Amino acid sequence: MNFLNRYTEPVFCLLRLVVGLLFACHGADKIFGMFSGKIAAAPLMQIGGWIEIVCGFLIALGLFTRIAAFLASGMMAVAYFMAHAKGGFFPIVNHGEAAVLYCWLFLFIFFHGPGRWSIDALWSKSASSATPDTR
Repeated sequence: MNFLNRYTEPVFCLLRLVVGLLFACHGADKIFGMFSGKIAAAPLMQIGGWIEIVCGFLIALGLFTRIAAFLASGMMAVAYFMAHAKGGFFPIVNHGEAAVLYCWLFLFIFFHGPGRWSIDALWSKSASSATPDTR
């Protein structure tokens, strides 16, 4: 199935884009009540909402991807243990599946990096071409 290797970068870019935008939607719902009509009142939820919006868009664009993914992954781990874990051991029981999935996806993105189809890759390419050749 080596013929699928040529699609690795575009599919990873789509994964980053979809997951980042979904994450930003969670934040927009907490901050602006865009989807549920309910604005989060707790200060910790407000901070989490802003982290979700900012990190979600950064991950979607592939801009400061590793930093944003690390922050988002950590936030989802904290959210799981603060809000969901007390409801039972298994995520399916305590309704923490989304937090666990986001946590592990963002941890993967942190270790994988932004990929070739990202603003980070464009910047590193232009920075490396701008450096003078000293050979």
